[in-house]
Amino acid sequence: MTAPEVPSAVEEGFLHTDRLVKRFDGVVAVDHVSISVKRGEIFALLGSSGCGKSTLLRMLAGFETPTSGAVVLNGVDIAALPPYQRPINMMFQSYALFPHLNVWDNIAFGLKREGMARGLVNERVEEMLKLVQLGDFAKRKPHQLSGGQQQRVALARSLAKKPQLLLLDEPLGALDKKLRERTQFELVNIIESVGVTCVMVTHDQEEAMTMASRIAVMSKGQVLQVGTPKEIYEYPNCRFVADFIGNINLFDGKLSVDEADRCEVNTGEGVLHVGHGVTGAVGMDLSVAVRPEKIHIAKTRPTGVMHNLFTGTVCEIAYLGSYSTYVVDMPNGHRIKVTNTNATREGGDITWGDKVFFWWDGAAPVVLTQ
Repeated sequence: MTAPEVPSAVEEGFLHTDRLVKRFDGVVAVDHVSISVKRGEIFALLGSSGCGKSTLLRMLAGFETPTSGAVVLNGVDIAALPPYQRPINMMFQSYALFPHLNVWDNIAFGLKREGMARGLVNERVEEMLKLVQLGDFAKRKPHQLSGGQQQRVALARSLAKKPQLLLLDEPLGALDKKLRERTQFELVNIIESVGVTCVMVTHDQEEAMTMASRIAVMSKGQVLQVGTPKEIYEYPNCRFVADFIGNINLFDGKLSVDEADRCEVNTGEGVLHVGHGVTGAVGMDLSVAVRPEKIHIAKTRPTGVMHNLFTGTVCEIAYLGSYSTYVVDMPNGHRIKVTNTNATREGGDITWGDKVFFWWDGAAPVVLTQ
């Protein structure tokens, strides 16, 4: 079966989905998703369970047939192609290694099935073993390896056939936290050294922020925002993205002043000043989002602070080594989080029950209209 060529007007990026839809018994799992992935980048689909990210990945792999829409890879619509005809490999969360085969044979399995000459198979497997630094483990069975080593074998097997596109389904989900953090960088280095284009699915925001060059945040089958980790974190485009990525303090209110270089929002906590305009209608409902690490906190009133200065009582403190998080009760009952770096062993002098001042500058907030 030959995949149809796609008109150039539809082509956007090396991988592109065009209004992709998937329904199961009338329920929409993926809802008109259009994304564009550049050649050689690591692109993450991020969202909570049931948001449609795994279904989208399975449509890219060919394990699910789209209800409608196109999947375009390198200018060719592959939506109707079966998995074995796509220049794509997928690495599953469980790794799916053959338990009766050793590391060398696991990596060689797909190459042998394609009928590659023995000499080329040997050459390719040795190349992969060197890439993932498992040459000394070639004769071991999967159960004789650690979780991180099994993960690298699965990656080597996925890369052995030189796919145009590599799909990763929760690639580090089976590893403990410490190993997962270390393996994130190893995985990125291996993928970038090969130069393969990669789409990964994860529910772990830290994993996506660490590994991906760009992230698509999904909810209820839709892509809400696509951007670099910094863009997604610093400039969320809606409440869901702001709340899903990292910690956030949200203040709901109405726009009272809107000028080119500033705006003001009346909230139940007081008037919030923002260092830019929003081009909105005075009186409209909106939210102001402030990240905890952008808020200053002290037991004494700061000098020279004219705006965004509030008071409260510390009700919770979490010491997390490199930083501490303070939960502060405001007079109206609204709780906010403040994060401070622990630059010294002694830390700060703020403790439970303290009356505190907290504030931020006009550049810290993001205004959200939805």
